[in-house]
Amino acid sequence: MTTPSAQRPAAPPTPSAARTDAPPTRPAVQIVLMVAAFALFSVLVPLHVALYATPIVLAVPLGAALAGAALLAVPRPRAASVLACLAVWILPLVSLQEGATTWPWPWSVPAMIGFALFLLVITLVHGWRAGAVPLAVGNLGPLLAAPLLGRSSTSAADLIVASSTTAAVFLVAVLLASRLRVGEELDRARELSASEHERRLLVEERTRIARELHDVVAHSTALIQVQASTARYRLPDLSPEAAAEFEEIAVAARGSLTEMRRLLGVLRTEDHSPELAPLQGVAEIPELVEGFRRAGASVELWRDEQPDELPAVVDLTAYRVAQEALSNAVRHAPGAEIEVHVAFGPEAVTLRVHNGIPPTPPPPTSPGSGNGLRGMRERVGQLDGTLEHGPDPDGGWTVLAHLPLSADPREPA
Repeated sequence: MTTPSAQRPAAPPTPSAARTDAPPTRPAVQIVLMVAAFALFSVLVPLHVALYATPIVLAVPLGAALAGAALLAVPRPRAASVLACLAVWILPLVSLQEGATTWPWPWSVPAMIGFALFLLVITLVHGWRAGAVPLAVGNLGPLLAAPLLGRSSTSAADLIVASSTTAAVFLVAVLLASRLRVGEELDRARELSASEHERRLLVEERTRIARELHDVVAHSTALIQVQASTARYRLPDLSPEAAAEFEEIAVAARGSLTEMRRLLGVLRTEDHSPELAPLQGVAEIPELVEGFRRAGASVELWRDEQPDELPAVVDLTAYRVAQEALSNAVRHAPGAEIEVHVAFGPEAVTLRVHNGIPPTPPPPTSPGSGNGLRGMRERVGQLDGTLEHGPDPDGGWTVLAHLPLSADPREPA
């Protein structure tokens, strides 16, 4: 036998001003922050030890905390805030030694740069609330240290410069964060607009197909049904056998019109709501076989006792596979014996359609498009089932489908 001719996005999370989870960072940004932290540490520790007479046992951990705060702010904003604020609070207290009065105090230049970089990073990544708290606390420590230690007159200019600089960096970070957030929202809006545009085009295309099916195919099928139904009245000398054949044609045409209406309803329904009309299933396979017998085919049916209830999508898929396999057998092997086996297992429904060698070679036909077999594969594949088809050693053809009962279909069959 010749081979017969054969398939809403989740809403974006609401942006939070202060997020506790660690947003992903690009490797280039991490490298820049690591280089900046190393450079700050390399300058801050020697400068405080040499010019501010800070004990090295304190300068090293405090310098590491302040220099690494910007790098730590990305994954651990709270821990980074605590370390940065402790560093800028303690550094002025351990830097009050004789000979250090000529240098900027209570803020040293590296300490001010490190704190400003930390504010920039934490505000950009985690929002303005995450940056406002360390800004206030970090500036409060040196501000209180000056009057408590009798250095308010000599430290006023340094406090003004440091507070102004850190506040300016914080405002710049807030503006940049707002600009980035607006850009992300615009990107999401563009993606949503493109998605809606594609969806609208799909709906328009489906509507056009439905209109063509209604105006052309459905009209022609309805005309065939009317002509076949009225043939016995229009042709008075019609034999009983011919009248029965016309009635069979009328019944098939009415069935095709019913299927066409269901298909048009699906094409014109955007949300694929469940159909109200009952769909065919395994219980209708005997009626399907009887229809092929009346058309002249020799079909034998073996069917196990059907369970009380099958999953609707499995039920429909079994019927469609049997329908397509029988149609292919009749078309490509006319007159051949056809066997249909339907078995119900605890985990799957097994459907086997086999035809033998036709008594006479079938007339040559134009090659098909393969849509029949492709449609069966798509229906079975949606259930994660298996479909096998091909020639037998004796020259016949077999279609074997296994349809799991517990399948979760990816799309409606």
